[in-house]
Amino acid sequence: MTTNPTWTTRALDKIEKVGNKLPDPAVIFLISMIIVWVLSALLAGTSFDAIDPRTGTPVVVNNLLTGDSMADFMSRMVTIFTTFAPLGVVLVSMLGIGVAEHSGFINAGLKRMLDSTPGFLLTPSIILVAIVSHTATDAGYVLVIPLAGVIFYAMGRHPLAGIAAAFAGVSGGFSANFIPSAIDPLLQSFTQSAAQIIDPAMQVNPLNNWFFTSASSILIILLGWYLTDRVIEPRLKNTPVDGDPDEIPRFEELDDKDRKALRIATIVMLAGVGLLVAALWPADSPLRSAEGELTSFAAPVMRSIVPLIFLLFIIPGTVYGFVAGTFKTSKDVIVAMSKSMDSMSYYIVMAFFCALFIDAFAKSNLGALLAIEGAQFLKTLQLPSMVTIVGLVFLTGFINLFVGSASAKWALLGPIFVPMLMQLGISPDLTQAAYRVGDSSSNIITPLMPYFPLVVVFCQRYVKNTGIGTVLSLMLPFSVCIIIAWTVFLLLYWALGLPLGLQASYVYPAP
Repeated sequence: MTTNPTWTTRALDKIEKVGNKLPDPAVIFLISMIIVWVLSALLAGTSFDAIDPRTGTPVVVNNLLTGDSMADFMSRMVTIFTTFAPLGVVLVSMLGIGVAEHSGFINAGLKRMLDSTPGFLLTPSIILVAIVSHTATDAGYVLVIPLAGVIFYAMGRHPLAGIAAAFAGVSGGFSANFIPSAIDPLLQSFTQSAAQIIDPAMQVNPLNNWFFTSASSILIILLGWYLTDRVIEPRLKNTPVDGDPDEIPRFEELDDKDRKALRIATIVMLAGVGLLVAALWPADSPLRSAEGELTSFAAPVMRSIVPLIFLLFIIPGTVYGFVAGTFKTSKDVIVAMSKSMDSMSYYIVMAFFCALFIDAFAKSNLGALLAIEGAQFLKTLQLPSMVTIVGLVFLTGFINLFVGSASAKWALLGPIFVPMLMQLGISPDLTQAAYRVGDSSSNIITPLMPYFPLVVVFCQRYVKNTGIGTVLSLMLPFSVCIIIAWTVFLLLYWALGLPLGLQASYVYPAP
């Protein structure tokens, strides 16, 4: 007996088909860069009324097709690529993770985890881990997302559903977290400086949204759980797993030697974590900021997350390999690291063109113009407070399709919206919370997000013909539902008067 697909399934299938006809992501970045060049030349002589809040002067589009600009571009091309932040994050993390994977440490650990995790709780567990991974900045992209595919596949479920669930938690729920992270003081610094335009004495607590983001974690977990199990995975039932068998991790029953190796390697990893905690504990720890804070963006520990991931995986991974017998000599460790780089070659190519595009977009000032003009348009509408908050959420979500950096967008939008809403009696704390909702929701549907191509690569390990359209069709239901449900959640949270965070209020001036 056959059933007709629902309209949602038909729509997502159409999106996948159209999306997969798009050029390769590397080519899209190249074409986008050329478009930016041409637009910068066409708009360079145009006068705009938009005032850049960072400089207090009108936005000027810089012509990137002049002789001087092209000469500058050519001289900086290598540096643009080598200083592209996601490149180092991915490659250094994967060196350590690769050793842990090829030694068998990760597979053994996952096997043990699968034995103790009830099947019906697998999806929410994956999303929970993905959300908590925000504490380690971008670690979720290179660690949690691929491991989610491995775990789902080992459980007999479709691996792309696991990748989608983890991607939704890591990126779609980027501003939801139970644990404070570096993004909190980073956004707070922009919010406070923007608020001081109106009130020079205004102080904003770095954890002014912590209670809201903690509560939001529950919303993202429940929403992601439902969508993964009820929408995404049923749609994938006719998508065969046809990836290269050598690229798909396999799980075998653990023998006594494997169990011993896992036990020793886990003790080594926990000892490493214990040493880290001991190093962080003293108030004058060199890993703390000058003010003694751990979550400050200036704290060395927050800038050492990637090296810490590297060490916390390569050391126990190496120990496991020698105890289990998968490693015989030190050369085997180097070979494992080399194998991990083999799977990253495609990403490196895409990262090259992505870095060039992002640099051109920033140098041209087109991103600043887009953000400021959009914000000014919303401001001129003079809508009621709640409608304005909703407008801020959706405007941020739209701009996020083109400008991925959370701090860059808030540096542009904060000085406009924070003072404006303060004059309407709305606190900077609430304005920042609305921004964070919009900033997260559309991360997972923009191929211009630096880690989006990496997710495509992870999917291709299982389904060879995975393209941009495949990932877009998987993530679109998450994106739409997250931005709608999270916005409603914020309004209800506001209406109930629940605390947003430490020393936070909904109104200005605070009572």
